[in-house]
Amino acid sequence: MLTIQVPMVEGYNEETSKFVVAESFTMDLEHSLASLSKWEEIFEKPFLTDKEKTQEEINKYVVLMTLTPNVPPEVYGKLSKENMDAIGKYINAKMTGTTINDHRPSEKNREIVTAEIIYYWMTALNIPFECQYWHLNKLLMLVRVCNLKNAPQKKMTQAEIAAMNRAENARRRKELGTTG
Repeated sequence: MLTIQVPMVEGYNEETSKFVVAESFTMDLEHSLASLSKWEEIFEKPFLTDKEKTQEEINKYVVLMTLTPNVPPEVYGKLSKENMDAIGKYINAKMTGTTINDHRPSEKNREIVTAEIIYYWMTALNIPFECQYWHLNKLLMLVRVCNLKNAPQKKMTQAEIAAMNRAENARRRKELGTTG
């Protein structure tokens, strides 16, 4: 969850000769499958694409991310550049300690991912529906982990093992400052 302070009224501090926030509104936001699903219902297109979103689409997503009840509409009009930067950073955050070391070159998946596809993955992998309120990137990592754990073990080829060993040896040489 992201908590932001939206500056509503600014004042001038004569002692420091700077503008200061005199009044603000605190708002909690969550980038989740639930908010993504609501956005797709309204705009009837996939959210998770490389296509640029209009300012209206971005603003609506911020509204749909909001957990704080009864937020006055004028609060959204007062979101600062710093607030929007914090929201963008939060949306793109990893939000998990899990990393997946897949040494094989990945194939580009051309499937268009929508809320319904993610709900299908959750159903197929027996992920409880309360996870739809998690940060979306954390939920997607859980889906990846479940898929990897359920997949049959693939053996690495001799060439892949040799490449991995060369890379590890190069990393160690660099780390220790040796030539071999």
